[in-house]
Amino acid sequence: MSDAQKSDALLVAVTLMAAISWMFSKEAILLMPPLLFMAARFLIAGTVLALAAWRPLSRLSGDQIRRSVGVGLVFGIAMSCWVMGLFHAKSMGEGAFLISLGVVIVPIIARLAFKEKQPASTWLAIPIAVAGLALLSLKNGFNPDPGQIFFVCAAFIFALYFTLNTRAANQRTVINRRGETIQKHRVPALPLTALALLTVGLVTLVESLILEPWQETFATLSPVMLMWVLASALIGTAGRFLLQTYAQSLSAHSHGVVILVLEPVWVALFAAGWFGESMSGVQLGGCALIFTALMVNRWGAVSKAIKTWLKNQKTA
Repeated sequence: MSDAQKSDALLVAVTLMAAISWMFSKEAILLMPPLLFMAARFLIAGTVLALAAWRPLSRLSGDQIRRSVGVGLVFGIAMSCWVMGLFHAKSMGEGAFLISLGVVIVPIIARLAFKEKQPASTWLAIPIAVAGLALLSLKNGFNPDPGQIFFVCAAFIFALYFTLNTRAANQRTVINRRGETIQKHRVPALPLTALALLTVGLVTLVESLILEPWQETFATLSPVMLMWVLASALIGTAGRFLLQTYAQSLSAHSHGVVILVLEPVWVALFAAGWFGESMSGVQLGGCALIFTALMVNRWGAVSKAIKTWLKNQKTA
C-alpha cells in the first residue's frame, strides 16, 4: 500500500472516530453536566498529547505559546456551544450537518478578518448552504430550536478557530504598528494541539464551576460515566488528532479535505443505528444541500482528488 492510499484509509478512520465521538459524548452528558464533561474530556486528552509532545513543547517561544493558547480559547468557546447544542439537540445527524457549515464559513472569516482572496466556488457554496440551513430551521416560520442555535453559533466560532489554527501552524511575516517586519514562526502541530486542548479543558472547567452544580455528579459517579469520558478523551479526541496529524503527513492535504467532509454523514448513520434517530424529508433535504455546499466549497480539492484517482487507475 502506498503512502497516499495509507493516508486515505487512515483519514476514513479519523472521520469514523470523530463521528463515534458524538455518540460517546451524548451518552456522557446524559449522566453528567455537559460543560463538566467537556472539561474532563479535554484536560485528559490535552494531558496525553502534552506528554507525547513534551520536548517540542519545552522549545516553544513565548509568542508561540500565546498564539497556541489564543487558538485554544476560541476553540473552547466553540466546543462550549457545540456541547450545549448536543445537550439540547433533537437530532444529532442534523446537528453534525449544521456544524459542518463551519467549513463553508472559514473562507468568509479569512476574507473579512485577514483579507485573504477566495475562489469563486466559495461564493457559490454560500447560498446553497443558507438554503440548507433554511430547510432545517424554518418550521412554521423562523422558529429554530435551542440545539440548532447553539450548533450554528458553534459553526461560526469553529470557522474562526480553523482560520487561527491554520495561521498558527504556518510561518508568516507580519508588520507591527511601528511598521517593523516580524517573522511569526510556525507552531508544530503536536504541541499546538496539546496546548489548544488543555486550554479548552480549562475554559470549560471555569464555565462549569460558574454555571453547573457538581455535587450530584460526584454523588452518582459510576464506572459507566468514567468509561464514556475516557472513550471521548482517548479515542474521540487525543487518538483522533494524533491519527489525523499522522495521516495528513503522508499525502496531499486535498485528499484529506474531501474525506473529512464525510464526518456528518457518519454521524447521521451512527445516530440512526445507536439512538434510533430519524429525519424528515425536509431535514434530509436540508442536510443534502449543506453537504452539496461543502463539496462545492471544496471543489478544487474534489476535482484534484478525482483526477489523481483516474490517473492512478490508468497506470495500475
